[in-house]
Order: sequence, then C-alpha cells, then structure tokens
Amino acid sequence: MNATGTRRTAEQVRALAPDEASRRAGDGLAAPGPWSGAGGRDGVVWGQCAGSGRTPYRTVVDTAGPAYACTCPSRRSPCKHALGLLLLWAAGDPAVPD
Repeated sequence: MNATGTRRTAEQVRALAPDEASRRAGDGLAAPGPWSGAGGRDGVVWGQCAGSGRTPYRTVVDTAGPAYACTCPSRRSPCKHALGLLLLWAAGDPAVPD
C-alpha cells in the first residue's frame, strides 16, 4: 500500500523503475515461478527470488515509502527483484500472501 493506504497499480510500480531495462526485467520476475517464502504484513512485502547465484536473493519492500532492500549485487534502486515482487503484490497474486 502507498502512504494513502491503497495498493499500487502495476503501472504505478513500473513508474518506480530507474530505467527501461529494469522495468522489463521486473516484468519478467512478476510471476510466482522464481519466488519462494513470499509474504506480506503491515505494509511490508518480502520474498526470495531464485537468481544466478547459489542462494536466492532476499528482497524486502516497505510499500508505504516505498523503500527497498535486496541482497542482489545490482546498484539500481529499485532493483528488478523489488519491482517483480511489487508487481506480484500489486496484482494480488497468491504467491505474496498477506
């Protein structure tokens, strides 16, 4: 949810992307397949995304800010993992249960 207490739309999430490449990559991660351990509560969503490394990237988003944290090596903020997780959450996908 944003500061006004409403869930963001997919277009609002995509508008957070720092560049077109991040937006496209976030769209590619907006499916339950690579995500595990996802959830949300009290304005925070989290999950682990399978990536190129041995261990999944841990991603957390404070939806009110939004503010982002991810263990991936990307210097972009939000990274593609945060965007993908937010897109799943915005869609009300059961992969990110409340």
